[in-house]
Amino acid sequence: MASAAAKQPPKSAAKSTAAAGGGGATGGAAIPLASPLMGGLNKKKKPFLGMPAPLGYVPGLGRGATGFTTRSDIGPARDANDPVDDRHAPPGKRTVGDQMKKSQDDDDEDLNDTNYDEFNGYAGSLFSSGPYEKDDEEADAIYAALDKRMDERRKERRELREKEEIEKYRMERPKIQQQFSDLKRKLVEVTEEEWLSIPDVGDARNKRQRNPRYEKLTPVPDSFFAKHLQTGENHTTVDPLQGQFAGLNTPFPGGLNTPYPGGMTPGAGELDMRKIGQARNTLMDMRLSQVSDSVSGQTVVDPKGYLTDLNSMIPTYGGDISDIKKARLLLKSVRETNPHHPPAWIASARLEEVTGKLQVARNLIMKGTEMCPKSEDVWLEAARLQPGDTAKAVVAQAVRHLPQSVRIYIRAAELETDIRAKKRVLRKALENVSKSVRLWKTAVELEEPEDARIMLSRAVECCPTSVELWLALARLETYENARRVLNKARENIPTDRHIWITAAKLEEANGNTQMVEKIIDRAITSLRANGVEINREQWIQDAEECDKAGSVATCQAVIRAVIGIGIEEEDCKHTWMEDADSCVAHGALECARAIYAHALQVFPSKKSVWLRAAYFEKSHGTRESLEALLQRAVAHCPKAEVLWLMGAKSKWLAGDVPAARSILALAFQANPNSEEIWLAAVKLESENNEYERARRLLAKARSSAPTARVCDQLTAWQGRGQFTIPEDFFLLDFSHIMTTQLATIKLKSRVFMKSVKLEWVLGNIAAAQELCFEALRHYEDFPKLWMMKGQIEEQSENMDMAREAYNQGLKKCPHSMPLWLLLSHLEERVGQLTRARAILEKSRLKNPQTPELWLESVRLEYRAGLKNIANTLMAKALQECPNSGILWAEAVFLEARPQRKTKSVDALKKCEHDPHVLLAVAKLFWSERKITKAREWFLRTVKIEPDLGDAWALFYKFELQHGTEEQQEEVKKRCENAEPRHGELWCAESKHILNWQKKTGEILDLVAAKIKNTF
Repeated sequence: MASAAAKQPPKSAAKSTAAAGGGGATGGAAIPLASPLMGGLNKKKKPFLGMPAPLGYVPGLGRGATGFTTRSDIGPARDANDPVDDRHAPPGKRTVGDQMKKSQDDDDEDLNDTNYDEFNGYAGSLFSSGPYEKDDEEADAIYAALDKRMDERRKERRELREKEEIEKYRMERPKIQQQFSDLKRKLVEVTEEEWLSIPDVGDARNKRQRNPRYEKLTPVPDSFFAKHLQTGENHTTVDPLQGQFAGLNTPFPGGLNTPYPGGMTPGAGELDMRKIGQARNTLMDMRLSQVSDSVSGQTVVDPKGYLTDLNSMIPTYGGDISDIKKARLLLKSVRETNPHHPPAWIASARLEEVTGKLQVARNLIMKGTEMCPKSEDVWLEAARLQPGDTAKAVVAQAVRHLPQSVRIYIRAAELETDIRAKKRVLRKALENVSKSVRLWKTAVELEEPEDARIMLSRAVECCPTSVELWLALARLETYENARRVLNKARENIPTDRHIWITAAKLEEANGNTQMVEKIIDRAITSLRANGVEINREQWIQDAEECDKAGSVATCQAVIRAVIGIGIEEEDCKHTWMEDADSCVAHGALECARAIYAHALQVFPSKKSVWLRAAYFEKSHGTRESLEALLQRAVAHCPKAEVLWLMGAKSKWLAGDVPAARSILALAFQANPNSEEIWLAAVKLESENNEYERARRLLAKARSSAPTARVCDQLTAWQGRGQFTIPEDFFLLDFSHIMTTQLATIKLKSRVFMKSVKLEWVLGNIAAAQELCFEALRHYEDFPKLWMMKGQIEEQSENMDMAREAYNQGLKKCPHSMPLWLLLSHLEERVGQLTRARAILEKSRLKNPQTPELWLESVRLEYRAGLKNIANTLMAKALQECPNSGILWAEAVFLEARPQRKTKSVDALKKCEHDPHVLLAVAKLFWSERKITKAREWFLRTVKIEPDLGDAWALFYKFELQHGTEEQQEEVKKRCENAEPRHGELWCAESKHILNWQKKTGEILDLVAAKIKNTF
């Protein structure tokens, strides 16, 4: 072997020699061989061969091989039933299996402290080694039953939660197959020509590209190419040494006959390295241009858009693949078991459709049509799944099998795009199925009016029991023919109410309104004679439809005919009021008006019914209808003061002051002791600048009956100017009434209150103070008089007198919250912060759980700059008044901006429907510039509490900044209709003496102008 190896060169050397010889064969010249090729034949022997292995050496351990164990290492194998070596072993340990089991049990019992739990004990069983008796078995059975019962109680919720989590996970992380399923579905839109034009896919890569290998590439310097280009020569002879030693005659491939390319390559000449660099740059530019925009230079690979596209490819079905496989297997079993069961084929096709395999679904449903040719549902499903012309062919085949199927004919007409084709299909269907109302209706809808009338004439002959066809024919006929048609319809269908109602609407539309009542009464009689139960709710719904269609007389006749059917006498009033509200909610105003009219005929002396009707006319009627109703109302209920006042106010708002006076005069005759009418007369005169008339009226009232609300008005007027009053002048229409009736009026503090206020607002301070002093002699426990006295003194800058007035008032009225607040404001205004704080603390002690006092205490500290104390007081206030909306609303804006949203959530949990909390949430959204949400919460606030003026003012201010002119006018109009009277900001302006004659809209502008966006 050594000699053979010496004679024969190595394989690598032979290849090198052959490669070198290949170049010489080209030119025929001898080429000197490289010396390293010859030196590679005498390689040195490895130094470790023949030496002993080092200590601890394991063969193969370095490359991951490990040793193994043989039977000789562990001894012979023994069966579990073999006896042990110990002949005197105790029972249970005499076999190998017993000892193995015992050792395993010992290993299982881990009694370490780390394995101990205070609740469950040790993880294992402490008594597993003990005997297992019958009582242990019973105990285990009981515990197992308890565990099973406890598990069943939560099983449904747990399984539902796990299912939802799995579905959510699969929707968030769909598989690639699901992501591209919608693209597969779009293959339905590919035409046959496009499908055939798709080229066959082949692997055009070469072997190296198909089977890539890891290659190490080393860049070659340009000098290498230049050097070899310069030394390129042609040789025509072969060196004899090369032929002897270079392996020209070697049998190994790679010699002169080598098949590798490059042997015949001539010299390439000069190589321009600059052009190579330019070509490389050009290639790079081409690659970059493929992913760039030619206009803006930006990349067209949008990562966000790419991810969005991937999300859009998520299939609608989010179930598990295993569930699909199970369902597919189950449906296959059903089809094979009962191949003539149509639902199995339909369910199978829909399953494949949901999973995106539309062609498989089509194949399945077509096979279903073969197995179930008489099933209408299978044919319709097949027509739905097939595209275009194929669906038409399927429907045509279905018609051959089911010539009486209406649904198939309807589907065939839907597949047609041309109107003529639809008509042709439907007429062919009517030839086969002439009794189908649905086919007649569908065919008539496609015809012109004249052709439709002819078709309906034939349709009612074929389907004489179809009410819709008779009514449709009546609508297309003339008046006389329509009456004949409806009479024939009543003969054929004597139990349907719609024919009678249509007849009544027909008479009303042609001006014959006197027949409407007769037709409806005759309808009730006829239907009862034919055994039809009169359903009151259905007839009211028909009346609402007539109202919406403009048939007012018909809807009113229907209401009058059925409103009392099936109702007990004691429930009539309550039920009718609910019916009227329901009609108003549905927009049927004439029906509601008819219900109120009928109720007023039955209950003419019920004040509540008249009030409901009056409010209805005020909201949805005209001024004339309201005044006519109120005239009838006061005739039947003369003692109802509010009805007189509504009539007078309506006349006053219309500008007819004399009519308003006359109404109030009549009201005095009917109600001689009514303070409300008396004060309304005073307000009427004062609002129309008749101050002397009002002053005379109040003076007469005080002399006969010193009242507290009448006294307010007189204090407000005296300072407007000096008036001279003739001796014979006294209130026109009221003089003869007042002199005879005032003697019977009871003493009331309100007359004095209105008198004082009248003199005050008119600027006559001295008269106001005098009246106030006189009033307090009679009514010292009336807190509003003390408040007015203190405010008048404050206006005159007499702070000591004002403080004394408030203190005296609090002694007489210790539970009046406004008095405590006014005294606190007075002390704060003069700089006595400590005294103001003490007053509020005293007020809270005397009036516990009063949110207004707590709120003022918090605001006092906040205005003083003591925010920490304010927050502490707010916490105490919320503990004492946890359900106070005004406190929660203030607490929201005491927090820093990041915590306000959390506080608002807590406020809504405690006071969900409190208007102050809702208003605070709206302001919070406004401060965050969430315009839409803020507007929604403002609307919710004014809907819950329309009497809160602050909500309207803030809403109006919001619309002034962020709304359009239409929205601003709408808010202002709604506020004027609501006429709010409460609210901290609102009352500060509306009750100011300078604004006593301003309207609601003007006060709204004033309050909105003073609101600052400081929240």
